[in-house]
Amino acid sequence: MGVSGCTGFIYRIDVPQGNYLEQKDIDKLRIDMTREQVVYVLGRPLVKDSFDHDTWYYVYKMKRGMSDDSVEKTMRIEFSNDRVAKITGDVELSEDFNTPLEQ
Repeated sequence: MGVSGCTGFIYRIDVPQGNYLEQKDIDKLRIDMTREQVVYVLGRPLVKDSFDHDTWYYVYKMKRGMSDDSVEKTMRIEFSNDRVAKITGDVELSEDFNTPLEQ
């Protein structure tokens, strides 16, 4: 007794890896935020540069199981004097990014 109607079908799951960042959280980032404030908003980065302690990387990859589609996004945060100096990568920063938070 077997299941003959399901032969040849293999279900493959989606495989997410890294830091999934929601736009609502990215919109909270501001120039001059401290490292602690960034961790509070985004969580710990996936990668801290071993040779440049002032650069953090938030990396997210999603391999779709049932298709050949994949998503890859990277955000790089550069600090100067332990404060956010620059953010680059596959993200859209809010219009308020260059307005520091009130101290």
